[in-house]
Amino acid sequence: MPQQDLPRPRLSSRAVKIGMVSALSLTLAACGKTTTAYCVDRLSFTALGSGSYRVVPDYYCERTYPFTSPDYGRYFWYYGPKRVSDDSGYNSGGSSTGGTYVSGGSRYAPSRGKIKTSSGKTLRGGFGGSGRSGG
Repeated sequence: MPQQDLPRPRLSSRAVKIGMVSALSLTLAACGKTTTAYCVDRLSFTALGSGSYRVVPDYYCERTYPFTSPDYGRYFWYYGPKRVSDDSGYNSGGSSTGGTYVSGGSRYAPSRGKIKTSSGKTLRGGFGGSGRSGG
């Protein structure tokens, strides 16, 4: 019997539907991950010594500081940390330690997913638009 006469196996429509639904669900799951980014003060880490950073308003991370500025590199986006306190106390030197503190994050943005600031602004990702770079 020549090879041309052999019947070809066919996928049933059910198998095709299951494959398409699986691929779609994996795509949506990958897009659904949202990371929260907090703008933090680098100097607060050493000032407190507790392994956490003080959260500052987003505009500090959105500004561009000249290389010669004392604030150059002081503020940065901290990705995926957990809030560790909302404090209004004072340290042993008598200066205020008030504010929100976060710990356990990364200075590096995740390679996938949506990134939103703690105030709700989209830095990257989402449907229908492109986000700004987080600096």
